Amino acid sequence: MPSPSNSAPSSSSAANGTRRGRPGYDQQTVLNIAVDVFNRHGYEATSMGILAENLGITKSAIYHHVPSKGDLLRLALEKALGGLEGVLDDPRASTGPADARLEFVLRGTIEVLTERLPFVTLLLRLRGNTEIERDALERRRQFDRRVSELVDAARAEGSLRSDIDPRTTTRLLFGTINSIVEWYKPGGSLSGQKLADDIISMVFEGLHDKR
Repeated sequence: MPSPSNSAPSSSSAANGTRRGRPGYDQQTVLNIAVDVFNRHGYEATSMGILAENLGITKSAIYHHVPSKGDLLRLALEKALGGLEGVLDDPRASTGPADARLEFVLRGTIEVLTERLPFVTLLLRLRGNTEIERDALERRRQFDRRVSELVDAARAEGSLRSDIDPRTTTRLLFGTINSIVEWYKPGGSLSGQKLADDIISMVFEGLHDKR
């Protein structure tokens, strides 16, 4: 491993998240490949040697892009969590009828998941064995709680049926959406927009043909 003087980023580059690295690579390329490897092998089982082999560069060259494997994980999880939290920060998630807000958040969640599929997949497979993972899982739980609050608000307004336990409703919603990472293939015949339309129709209208 390079000495700290050679491997640590400068304060300005670390703050901006833009390490130049070796020719032919940038930090985003390294991150994309690393996330794919993490998802195939598991984060803990992925060594810097495995990453270097998949990148086609030496282990020491990786340190020109990021200080450690943990920093790759942190950057990857931020791509997923930052996108999800951005949906909740949108004014449309906090103004208007609760059912409309819930629909907006569900659509936004599906959009983030389909557009950042490898990163969200990594998030959903965390085991919480490191501080970085535990911090990410707590942020995910906070996101889940805010969606649960929207479900409760919609039930209180009378726009969602009240005969189903709200905890069941929330778990089924998340179970349906989170399962997308196991089967959805970006670039196929089913677009992210059509997928969101289908899930929203099923959630809010059910599967009975009302014709």
